[in-house]
Amino acid sequence: MSGERRSFLTRTQGMGLAAAALGISVFLSRILGLVRDKVISYYFGAGAEADIYFTAFVAPDFLNYLLAGGYFSITLVPLLARAFAGDERDAWRFFSSAVCWAALAIGLLTLAAWLAAPWIAPLVAPGFSPRDQARLASFLRIILPAQACFLPGACFTALLYHRRQFAVPALSPLVYNACIILAGVAVIYAAPSLGMEGFCWGVPLGAALGSLLLPVLAAKRGGLVFSPHLKHPLMKKVLLLALPLMLGQSIVALDEQFVRIFGSLTGEGGVSLLNYARRIMLVPVGVVAQAAGLASYPFLAALAASGEQERFDGSLNKAVSNTLLVALPLSLCMLVAAEPIMRLIFQQGGFSAGDAGRSGLLLALMLGAVGFWAVQQIVGRAFYARQDTLTPALAGTAATVISLPLYWYGAKGLGAPGVALAGSAGVALYTLILCLAWKRRFGGRGLAGLARKAAAALICCLPPAFAAHLAMSAAGRFFAETSLAGAAVKICVCGLVFAPLYLALCLIFAPFPRAPLHNIWARIRPGAGG
Repeated sequence: MSGERRSFLTRTQGMGLAAAALGISVFLSRILGLVRDKVISYYFGAGAEADIYFTAFVAPDFLNYLLAGGYFSITLVPLLARAFAGDERDAWRFFSSAVCWAALAIGLLTLAAWLAAPWIAPLVAPGFSPRDQARLASFLRIILPAQACFLPGACFTALLYHRRQFAVPALSPLVYNACIILAGVAVIYAAPSLGMEGFCWGVPLGAALGSLLLPVLAAKRGGLVFSPHLKHPLMKKVLLLALPLMLGQSIVALDEQFVRIFGSLTGEGGVSLLNYARRIMLVPVGVVAQAAGLASYPFLAALAASGEQERFDGSLNKAVSNTLLVALPLSLCMLVAAEPIMRLIFQQGGFSAGDAGRSGLLLALMLGAVGFWAVQQIVGRAFYARQDTLTPALAGTAATVISLPLYWYGAKGLGAPGVALAGSAGVALYTLILCLAWKRRFGGRGLAGLARKAAAALICCLPPAFAAHLAMSAAGRFFAETSLAGAAVKICVCGLVFAPLYLALCLIFAPFPRAPLHNIWARIRPGAGG
């Protein structure tokens, strides 16, 4: 295919450009996700309709987890590379078989869930009234068909990854979120009596266009040979690679679903408020924790493959330590300013000042676990670098089973704050189990001194947090309690007070961040570098 005409869809990219494109895509996708929640909060606030909409994703997301949908393209890429390195005709047969199996499996599961929607609704929302559960079943039947697009689309996305064509994988989530927003707003203005049905219809529309049609078109433009059949020897390998991901449902993956399920027990608005707060909590998790995990994985995998145990342990320790250096102060600074953050972003339209106050508390409770999120993202990938997928699966399952009663009693005893606390406790428990398992299997050198380093960073955070709180309180006297301008000023004051104090304390007292901070200072100080 050397003479084929290259278009935007089929142009190959190098590693640097690909990383930039996918990084920008993730950032823009998170922005669009926030815009979507902002639009929903503006028109529907934290009411029953928004609760029903967010809960409608529990069953579809579970189907996606069950078939390892989020990891399917990653599982398929190395097998495609091996297949296409040999007989190309046989490689296309393998690809066709993978697409057919994916479509058949998710199609049957989706159909079963669609038919069972009236019975699924009470299971995923036990706290909803019968009327709301009926509404939830109708939302489920609109959203569920999107799953039939995601998994086959992941096969075509894997083919694009194999070809190093990253434009469409970068565009897909943007198209998906844009369709949800546009369909939802269009229905609000065209048929307001339908409520949030427009946002529901946007889900299968976005999945069909962004997650399936675009990858298929790109694959077709780049040369696609497809012959429907189910038999190929490599499909057994696909199952073996995907099985740990299918069975290893951890508290990290299921927390969002538990927030919705047990949030339904906390009264009207509980699910919505928890969802809005979780959306903001995921900002530092995505920017710091997930980025650190993704960045460290290839280095750890290479060191593990070459048998360089000492360098592996040193790299793991450095990755976790430096991530905590960023994650802990960022999350604690946001924790201090949690209420103004939620007020500034969401308080408009149907989202009241009282909703902002309640969601601010939920955000603060969730932010307390960001440090644990950061550690597990890296340690979990360290296990994968060692080709051990079973241990994280067992640790995640154990943490999930232990956490379930916490969600139940938290919801019944404390309401929405109890659910937020249970989620934070579950992630912390999973991280601790994962670290203990690592020390038992591979020794303690990779995580040596981690508790001391985390304590040092946390101690350096406390005085700046207290000072930032006092400064925010002083600034707030010049504004009404519910003022959006006051919220913006408080957030700015918090950051301006917290950041320099934290950096100063780290330079003076904390042993582990001193070296990287001095390196940064050496580069920016006047006269450095000539």
